[in-house]
Amino acid sequence: MSLLNPQSSVVIVGAGLAGWRLAEGLRQEGFNGRVTLVGDEPYQPYDRPPLSKQVLVGKWDLDRATLVREDSTVSGSVEWRLGRRAVALDVEQKVVTLDDESRLDATHVAIATGARARRLTLSAGDLVHTIRARDDLAKLLADLESADVTRPWVVIGAGFLGAEVATALRTRDVAVIALEVANAPLEGVVGVPAAQWLRRLPDDFGVDLRTNQQVRDVRGSAGRFVVELDDGENIEAAGVVACVGSTLELGWLESSGLRVDGGVVVDEHLQAATDVAALGDVARFAWPGPVGEELIRVEHWEVANFHAAQLARFWTRGVGPERNLVPYFWSDQYGKKIQMLGHPRPDDEVTLVHGDLASAKWLALYTRHDVVTGLLALSSPRALMTSKVLLDQVTSRDDAFALAPWNA
Repeated sequence: MSLLNPQSSVVIVGAGLAGWRLAEGLRQEGFNGRVTLVGDEPYQPYDRPPLSKQVLVGKWDLDRATLVREDSTVSGSVEWRLGRRAVALDVEQKVVTLDDESRLDATHVAIATGARARRLTLSAGDLVHTIRARDDLAKLLADLESADVTRPWVVIGAGFLGAEVATALRTRDVAVIALEVANAPLEGVVGVPAAQWLRRLPDDFGVDLRTNQQVRDVRGSAGRFVVELDDGENIEAAGVVACVGSTLELGWLESSGLRVDGGVVVDEHLQAATDVAALGDVARFAWPGPVGEELIRVEHWEVANFHAAQLARFWTRGVGPERNLVPYFWSDQYGKKIQMLGHPRPDDEVTLVHGDLASAKWLALYTRHDVVTGLLALSSPRALMTSKVLLDQVTSRDDAFALAPWNA
């Protein structure tokens, strides 16, 4: 590893949250050498969570989601290569080749390309909306303006993103049918018991949630679709949004020699090779969890932010993380706020420890081998944050109940 100096040159591939925060972090740490930011979209970095929340609801316009403030000094101190895609990386020479055949020489390379919306193979093709990028939202908003109001919109997938989209559409007085392949939404994330506790939320909000539904195909043209289900039912819809997970586009790294296994595998300092790092959604990193070290990849806003600050410190000062990462995410859906701390597995034991299901305000504790692994809150932010102490260090289940910080 070599620390950055004024003659160093950093190429950041990916102009999303992680890439932009890294550029900011490097400048804040005092690095005044060359920084080049490559982004495959023509826009300067913007925040993605508001797209399915404030923007789709209609509270914000798209420009408000930008991460680059008008008075940003960092923006003018980096070289922008927007609307360009990386197609190859020479790890030894630290050269990034772009799709216009230009080559970017560097001393340090950061891979922050994030994830892409997973698309389904359907007859209606690109007329089925996805939600990941700014252009996705612009297209969806335009179709909503011209849609047949007598027909419902169908949301395929009722996970966190699907629930947020369904919520936003209902807020616009659009009839929504949400289709979920599992017995209950979020079973693969929060586990079966907690998923059942959350099951009533869409019904109370006026969303027609249908579980155990497999989509066979979507046919039709703009404004008039037919959603075909495996059980033979056909649903006529004004529009369709697929929220069925994400994928990583890592083909450009095939000849790089980097270890790619469910993400770019990095060490505890986010290094995939000497002076080559990966961060944010794309990084599969060593995490010292409460029941032992795990190799994980987490697509959370907070993790991308944490990684950027961590990498900026490591490349400029050679120091590791100032604190242990406690993964955190939130989702605003059906008029409620869901928040999770930690990285529990869906088969961990989960216990309701605060509030009650009837009030739709509660906190749940996850444990594995009698060790606390996570916390899940429904519209109980104070109880969640006062209980974070249970994840700042290894805490047994018995100690958690003895402390009961959720009652503070």
